[in-house]
Amino acid sequence: MSDVAAGGGAAWSPERSAAGGHNPYLIAFVVSIATFMEVLDTTIANVALRHIAGGLAVGIDESTYVITSYLVANAIVLSISGWLSTVIGRKRFYMICVGTFAFASLLCGLAWSLEALVLFRIIQGLGGGGMATSEQAILADSFPPAKRGQAFAIYGVAVVVAPVVGPTLGGWITDTYSWHWIFLINVPMGLLSLFLVGTLVKEPFGAEQERKELLKDGLRVDYIGFVLVAIGLGSLEFVLDEGQRKDWFGSNMIVGFALASAICLIALIPWELTRKDPIVDLRLLGRRQFGSCFLVMLCTGAVLISSTQLLPQLLQTELNYTALLAGLALSPGGVVTLILMPVVGHLVSRVQPKYLIAIGGCIVAFSMWHLTGLNGDITYGYAALSRIFLSAGLPFLFLPVTTASYDGVPPDKTNQASALINVARNIGGSMGVALAQTALAQRQQFHQSRLVEHAAPSDIGYQQTIDTMTRFFEAQGSNASDAASQAVAWVGQTLQRQVDLLAYIDVFWMLSIIGLVMIPLALIIKPVDLTAPPKGH
Repeated sequence: MSDVAAGGGAAWSPERSAAGGHNPYLIAFVVSIATFMEVLDTTIANVALRHIAGGLAVGIDESTYVITSYLVANAIVLSISGWLSTVIGRKRFYMICVGTFAFASLLCGLAWSLEALVLFRIIQGLGGGGMATSEQAILADSFPPAKRGQAFAIYGVAVVVAPVVGPTLGGWITDTYSWHWIFLINVPMGLLSLFLVGTLVKEPFGAEQERKELLKDGLRVDYIGFVLVAIGLGSLEFVLDEGQRKDWFGSNMIVGFALASAICLIALIPWELTRKDPIVDLRLLGRRQFGSCFLVMLCTGAVLISSTQLLPQLLQTELNYTALLAGLALSPGGVVTLILMPVVGHLVSRVQPKYLIAIGGCIVAFSMWHLTGLNGDITYGYAALSRIFLSAGLPFLFLPVTTASYDGVPPDKTNQASALINVARNIGGSMGVALAQTALAQRQQFHQSRLVEHAAPSDIGYQQTIDTMTRFFEAQGSNASDAASQAVAWVGQTLQRQVDLLAYIDVFWMLSIIGLVMIPLALIIKPVDLTAPPKGH
C-alpha cells in the first residue's frame, strides 16, 4: 500500500470522525476556542512584563522568567503530546490540557510573588502544550481529506491571529485594569471550552481502537526518550529565549544549557529510531513530504513571531508609539488573515499545496523587503501596510503546510505528526526571535562603529552640522554655551537613531531571505491527490 493510500484519502472513514453526528465545522470552532486562548497567552504577557515586575517588586530581567518558564514547559509537553494523546485518548487529553491551563491561569492571576508566578506559569505551559496537537488530530479525524483545508482554516485563525491580537489586548487590559487580568480572562474561556468539548466532541472509534491496540500488552513508556526530549527541547528553549539577555556563550549558564540540549537531542535520534513505540516518532521527519512541511513551518514560525515582536518594538523605541498604538499597527493584518483563511481553505482542495506555499513564501519575502524601506518619517499606514502584506501570505503557508503534512501519514501517526508540526512552529518562533534580536544587537554595533567615524571634530560635515544646530538652538533662546551642548547632544541622538534604523533594516533583509528559502522547500513537496474521494463517500 502506498503512503497516500495509507494516510491519504482512502484511509479516512466516517467512523473515525470526532464530530459525533454534529456538524464538523461546529466541532472545528469549539476546539479552536481553547487553542486561541493558549496561543494568545504566549504573546499577551510580553507587554505586561514591566507591570508584573513593578507589582511583584522585582527587576525587568527577573520578570522575563515569566515568559521563559512558560515556553520551556510548553515545548516539553508539545513534543510528547502526540504520544500522550494516543495513550490517554484525544478528547480526554484535550480536556485535561484545557482544565490544567484554566486552573493554572487562575493561580497566575492570584500569584503573590515571582517564584509563585513562575511555578504557576510552568503548570500553565504544561497544560497549554497539548492543546494544539490534540485539536489538529481531532480536526484531521473529523474531516475527510478533501475538506481538511477548510477545517484548518478555522484552526489557522486561532494560531495566526492570536499572536497579532495578543500585544494589543495585553496592553489594553494592563493599562485599563491590571496585569492579573491577562491571566484571569482565561478562566471563563477555559470553562466554556470544557463544557462545549465535553458535550459535542466524541472520541473517534478508530482512535480508541488504536489506543486499545497500543495498551493491549501493557503500557510501555519510553522513559529515556522522554528525559532526552524534556532536557533537549527545554534547554534549547531556554538558550533561545535567554541567550541575548545573558550575552550568549559569554555566559557559563547558556553554555551549560546549550551543551545539555545538543547532547540530548543528538542522543535522541538513534534512541527513538530504534524504539518500537517511540515517544517522538522521528521517522516522520525522514519522509520527503512531512520533512519539507516541517521545515516550511519552522521558517513560518520564525518570520511570524519575530516580526510580531520586532515591529511593535521598532514603533515604540524609535517612533515613540504607545504600546496600544503599536499593537494596533498589527490589527489590520489580523483582519486580512481572517478574510483570506476561508478563501485559501477553499483553494487547498483545488490547488496543489506546493504552489500555494510557494506563493505564500513570495508574499512573506515581499512583506519583509517592504520593511527595508524604513526611515525616520514612516507613517502608521506604512507599518500597518507591511503587516497586511505579511498577513496576506500567512494563510498560503499555514493551511497548505498543515494539510500537506498529513498526506501519506498513517492514521495512527496523526497525533505524532500534529505534535511535530506544532513543535516546528514553536521552536521556529523562538529561533526567529533569538536570531532577530542577536542580529539587531550586532548590526547596531557595526553601524555605530561606521557612523561614529564621521562624527569626529576634524570632520568638515560634522563641524558644519554642529554650527548649524548651535545657531538653531541660539535662535530658540539658549545662550552660546548651552546651544553648543544641545547641538552635540542632538547629533548624538540623531546618529543613534540612524544606527537603530539601519540595524532594523538589516534584520528585515534577513527575514526576507528566510521567506525566499520557503519557495524551494515548497517545490520539494510531492503532489497531493485532490480528486480521490474518501472512503465511505
